[in-house]
Amino acid sequence: MTGTRDQKLMKAFGRRVAEVRKSRGVTQQELAERINMSVVAIAYIETGKRWARLSTLSKIAKTLKVNISDLFQGL
Repeated sequence: MTGTRDQKLMKAFGRRVAEVRKSRGVTQQELAERINMSVVAIAYIETGKRWARLSTLSKIAKTLKVNISDLFQGL
């Protein structure tokens, strides 16, 4: 059961990252370039296929001009 719960959390987190990114008018490509990651890695995070490391979360938050905690809002 934990696996399913974790998967739901990853998907919800990914949706939140995508929501914040889009609200800032930033494409996946732009975000990837700004934080030196591949577009595929960003897509995996946003679709809940991969967790982001803390250092990556920090880069995403800084680039999108939000607090890291904002990326977890509503989870």
